[in-house]
Amino acid sequence: MIKYSIVVPLYNEELVIAETHKRLSEVMKSTGDEYEIVFVNDGSRDKTEILAKEIMKNDPNVCLINFARNFGHQTAITAGMDNARGQAIVVIDADLQDPPAVILDMIAKWKEGYDVVYGKRSVREGETAFKKVTAKVFYRFLSSLTSIDIPTDTGDFRLIDRKVCDAMKSIKEKNRYVRGLISWLGFKQTAVTYVRKERFAGETKYPLKKMLKFAADAITSFSDKPLKLAGYMGYSISGISFLYLLYVIIRKLAVGDFDSGWASIVAISLFFNGIVLIVLGIMGEYIGRIYDECKNRPLYVIAEKLGFDEKEEK
Repeated sequence: MIKYSIVVPLYNEELVIAETHKRLSEVMKSTGDEYEIVFVNDGSRDKTEILAKEIMKNDPNVCLINFARNFGHQTAITAGMDNARGQAIVVIDADLQDPPAVILDMIAKWKEGYDVVYGKRSVREGETAFKKVTAKVFYRFLSSLTSIDIPTDTGDFRLIDRKVCDAMKSIKEKNRYVRGLISWLGFKQTAVTYVRKERFAGETKYPLKKMLKFAADAITSFSDKPLKLAGYMGYSISGISFLYLLYVIIRKLAVGDFDSGWASIVAISLFFNGIVLIVLGIMGEYIGRIYDECKNRPLYVIAEKLGFDEKEEK
């Protein structure tokens, strides 16, 4: 019976996959329990798939899921969880920024009775000041918007119990923020603090564009406050406009006719039009996600599954 499943999403990781497998295998063998490493190839365009299959030939503990195309990091994590067979499931990226040795600390907490053990970063090595500042601001901003407790300074590196994994399978939403969904589920959770290392090799898979989409998915999935904020902005602007109208009327009666500059009129018009567009943009983000949910397409499409039991294949 498999006790631990290690889910590793892969996207163009040809430079790190061999070292990742080596370090994960060393850590998991030290437990003395049955384990599996579930590689999820998220439509890689380099030699990641070829190298993963070569690793499988020499290690029966490795399984591989190949997507039909690139579906995204959060979806790859979901697919790994859906197919994991262990009693405890660990999610870890392939770039080795999250040290595999920390898994042993997570297992120790799990054995104490915790259902979710997430990695909390005390230091982020090898990252730019911009990345550190924006990440810190984002996590705290998200925490202020949501009604659930989403831990700050954490990523997807975590261990979850089998019952948490089974509960995750019942969540079908398309624009996923996995760490937020796990927090939303509840259960008994705790943290393991660690130092996040510099990327072993290769390039980050989260450039600014993807980071912005990731942030939008997180906010719209767990908070409707931006929509309420749009309403508050409308009320405030209406109130200010009403007060300005009273000012114009009083001045008209007290002073008489006075000239108004075109520049101020144009500026005010542009300001209000900008507010309208911002509100429409916020509404569009939510409506777009409703549209994705209504289409009811599968979250991902698997082209190939290797290394799983025949029963699992069926």
